[in-house]
Amino acid sequence: MDKVKAKKHLGQHFLKDESIAKDIADTLTGNGYNKVLEIGPGMGVLTKYLLEKDLETWVIEIDTESVEYLNAHYPKLHGKIISKDFLRYNISEVFGDEPFAIIGNFPYNISTQIVFRTLEMRDRIPEFSGMFQKEVAERICEKKGSKAYGILSVLVQAFYDAEYLFTVDEHVFNPPPKVKSGVLRLIRKENFHLNVDEKLFFNVVKTAFNQRRKTLRNSLKTYNLSDILKEDSIFDLRPEQLSVEQFIELTQKIAANGV
Repeated sequence: MDKVKAKKHLGQHFLKDESIAKDIADTLTGNGYNKVLEIGPGMGVLTKYLLEKDLETWVIEIDTESVEYLNAHYPKLHGKIISKDFLRYNISEVFGDEPFAIIGNFPYNISTQIVFRTLEMRDRIPEFSGMFQKEVAERICEKKGSKAYGILSVLVQAFYDAEYLFTVDEHVFNPPPKVKSGVLRLIRKENFHLNVDEKLFFNVVKTAFNQRRKTLRNSLKTYNLSDILKEDSIFDLRPEQLSVEQFIELTQKIAANGV
């Protein structure tokens, strides 16, 4: 098999620039783990550089044609190719409770879902690097006060330090996407356990941003806030004006209100 044909329904855009592939592989620090899982390796342009590292490299690929290609061209991967859908596969079957990093040139149509899945497994994922649509990568790393700052920004940054690393042009892909791409790195915070009910925290953040033009006093009405709590000045703010720490504080106040 010479090449894999990119499949539109899988959102495949194969990176063809070797130097960018190496730069993405080099975003991994190796701190706190010795295993890495690449999501959607395609024809292995990034995989090649991961295999050069002092890390045990696994890949997960839903496209059977790509799996055949990887088996034929990367003997080092034998036994370490998971032919499954990352979003539906129980990765504990491979890694158990061991820590591992995630990396990839992620299909843009499921990239946000990959991030949310990572958050669910954050106790085992100390590091996450990869390529997204530029606007999505910027949104994940954005700070308060910006229109791009939203649900994804707050939920990711509650647990990880997010850094936007570099931009990638359209022409280095086959076929080229219609948008620029951005590479980011997430490094899990040392204290990544919230001092608040996590389910309530997620719900408060999502509820607030679902009506982002309203003040929190109006967007969070469903929590039946007491009159005393509603007088707190934090409720005069709109969600994009709150830092991650303020969202945690807000959730603590709502919890104390008896939700």
